[in-house]
Amino acid sequence: MHFDDLKNFLDEKVSLYNRPDFIESDPIQIPHLFSNKEDIEIAGFLSATIAWGNRKMIIKNSKKIVDLMGNSPYDFILNHQEHHLESLENFVHRTFNGQDLRQFIVSLRHIYNQYGGLEEVFAANISENSTANAISKFKSIFFEIPHLSRTQKHISDPLNGSAAKRINMFLRWMCRKDTTGVDLGIWKTIAPSVLSCPLDVHSGNVARKLGLLKRKQNDFKALYELDSVLRILDPNDPVKYDFALFGLGVFENF
Repeated sequence: MHFDDLKNFLDEKVSLYNRPDFIESDPIQIPHLFSNKEDIEIAGFLSATIAWGNRKMIIKNSKKIVDLMGNSPYDFILNHQEHHLESLENFVHRTFNGQDLRQFIVSLRHIYNQYGGLEEVFAANISENSTANAISKFKSIFFEIPHLSRTQKHISDPLNGSAAKRINMFLRWMCRKDTTGVDLGIWKTIAPSVLSCPLDVHSGNVARKLGLLKRKQNDFKALYELDSVLRILDPNDPVKYDFALFGLGVFENF
């Protein structure tokens, strides 16, 4: 497919899927439940953390998490007492369990108390053309307090070769402001131009079929390859094509 034809095709698919009804079937609906900045980003981060597997189950368990936090995520993060964490013990989503959730709550409080919040940590370590350093630094800060070693697996590190799909999806939610109200765009300190595509099995397979990606593994090298092409298609908003790639894979079985 000629470059201009490919761009037009993908732009049409972005318009098709980057619309409000996308929210109804996607975990992004969880942060959309809130209006306070900190509630939005905490709900978004926790929902993105468990965003693998069946989408209906992801949404169900994400709602359960915010319900366990009294539907006031920020207040719960800052003001919880040890006994409040006991209600989290029975939570489970695939390999993410109640112990992991407790650790996430404690680590998030550390980030808000010591670093000013999630946006501040990511923005302080973003580079000109990649989220990789910021995500890696975020993980080290997140686990710089005493923690369960098992919980570290739930935050990926691009500098160790991971595509970090879930965190890059979270960053898309927070940093990308679209005209249709899907991505929330509440973080103003990170430009959408540096965001990376949330590369997963669906977007990866479609990207390969379209000739956007040659590498077979969905790892950081593949992400770098895909990002490089998407930034040619749209230097200012490359990650918008996640809607096209994901939609083609999930909804059209492309």
